[in-house]
Amino acid sequence: MAPKVGIRPVIDGRRQGVRESLEAQTMDMARRAASFISSNVRHTHGAPVECVVADSCIGGVAEAAEAAEMFEREGVGLSLTVTPCWCYGAETMDMHPWYPKAIWGLNFSDRPGAVYLAATKAAHDQKGLPVFTIYGAGVQDIEDYKITDDVGEMILRFVNAGLAVATIRNKSYLSIGSVSMGIAGSMIQEDFFEDYFGMRCEAVDMSEITRRMEEKIYDEKEFHNALQWVETYCTEGEDVNPESKQLGREEKDQNWETVVKMTFIMRDLMTGNPRLDDIGYGEEALGRNAIAAGFQGQRQWTDYFPNGDFSEAVLNSSFDWNGIREPYIIATENDTLNAACMLLGHQITNSAQIFGDIRTYWSAESVKRVTGYELTGKAADGIIHFLNSGSAALDGTGRQTRNNQPVMKPFWEIEEEEAKACLEATRWCPANLEYFRGGGFSSQFLTRGNMPVTMTRINMIKGLGPVLQIAEGFTVNIPGEVHQILNRRTDPTWPTTWFAPRLTGRDVFRDVYSVMDNWGSNHGVLSYGHIGDKFVTLASMLRIPVAMHNIPRERIFRPSAWGAFGTKDLEAADFRACQNYGPLYGKNG
Repeated sequence: MAPKVGIRPVIDGRRQGVRESLEAQTMDMARRAASFISSNVRHTHGAPVECVVADSCIGGVAEAAEAAEMFEREGVGLSLTVTPCWCYGAETMDMHPWYPKAIWGLNFSDRPGAVYLAATKAAHDQKGLPVFTIYGAGVQDIEDYKITDDVGEMILRFVNAGLAVATIRNKSYLSIGSVSMGIAGSMIQEDFFEDYFGMRCEAVDMSEITRRMEEKIYDEKEFHNALQWVETYCTEGEDVNPESKQLGREEKDQNWETVVKMTFIMRDLMTGNPRLDDIGYGEEALGRNAIAAGFQGQRQWTDYFPNGDFSEAVLNSSFDWNGIREPYIIATENDTLNAACMLLGHQITNSAQIFGDIRTYWSAESVKRVTGYELTGKAADGIIHFLNSGSAALDGTGRQTRNNQPVMKPFWEIEEEEAKACLEATRWCPANLEYFRGGGFSSQFLTRGNMPVTMTRINMIKGLGPVLQIAEGFTVNIPGEVHQILNRRTDPTWPTTWFAPRLTGRDVFRDVYSVMDNWGSNHGVLSYGHIGDKFVTLASMLRIPVAMHNIPRERIFRPSAWGAFGTKDLEAADFRACQNYGPLYGKNG
């Protein structure tokens, strides 16, 4: 069941005049908030978010308890308290230990909603239950209690992040295989997923894929439909291997059959498939309740079997042979920390995520020396070659559009022609056998420029825990011949995005070199849109400090208690607050 938003209308509990005069207004305020949220927020699967309004206004602890019981029955995962007036703070507050919480106190001069907001904020802070405070900048008249633009923005930012927290709780991360080539991110930290995300960690050996292929534990009808789809829409690209080492047509066709089977077997491992029950495999039909996964691949698999590039690219995309659908989250090389950013990014954008290597910093001087071309526009200060080793969501081609501009859409907005355009912009190159001895097919495309994107990465620091890095910027266009020269210095069969972070002129965002130099890993994730502020809000809910970002101060929205840890240096205050409160679901040890 998808989590719901609980709306708590709180009221001055004094009877014989005060409460009675406020009942209708307070409940109407709650219903307006519920309607506003349901009209503007969707789950990643496309359905509007449901809100549960408490049966009655909450004037004291007994009604607060009744609302809490109701919310538990209804599957609420976060709460928004609303009031136009003074109420009894600690008696009416939400005491749930891990619900993300916010209070909207109406800015009236007639009734002191702001006084309740401040008093109850203090109670939350004193009890160690961080709360987001929402208060409009303009004073409203008593007959005017609509949701103003600034209040609406804060409500949506809170709900968007709070739903992410509630949605991933009690789900699983599935490791298919183990550690890839000594990459630290694929050394799964179970405490991290359990303590910060409320998730469990599951693991299967890659031999389970082999078993299911050999024993035909898959839907054979789907297999044949998928092969037909591949033949129609998946165009092979160049084979960069020496002619003497290139695989023959029969071997390549066999590889296509294998990578198609790998794709829906990985999906079935994550989420299950009722068709498997129909053919006698009830246990396998259940899946692992995985909302995210990773495939080790290199090298134990790819030295012998076709690589996972096709499977990862298709699963992470918003469409396949079954049509347009929600992307799956599956990380190359089982990089669990990149998977975490992909998962969070998907939750707050509803769209596909681009996995990649932070491969090369190309300064303007270097580009001109190598190609003779002078970078201009958003690329003028240099660019980062964002390039994964053979796999990226096909949405990352930038062939979906809105107002004639390239975008990455939630799946329910994608037109069939846009999905086809993404496929047409992709070539499936036979794998470079120097890297992938078992063959396979890598997705080759070039992302269209001028898309606003946000690059993120979670890193684990011994003694500190997880930290999040954020860099808003843009995809950029460079001339095709310049791209070819630069791209062929790495591997021309892999998907490329040219990324220019937005510079601020100071600290690590003073230049592009410093952004890359301070990035904490070889991997990162690109999400569509300038959504760094949403990541900041979400990270504060999870108690993950943000170590590096280029988000303007006025877009930062964290729980009110963060201000008690310092207001001058917000980054340092964030670290102190997260250390003080610890992981959302409890400190280790």
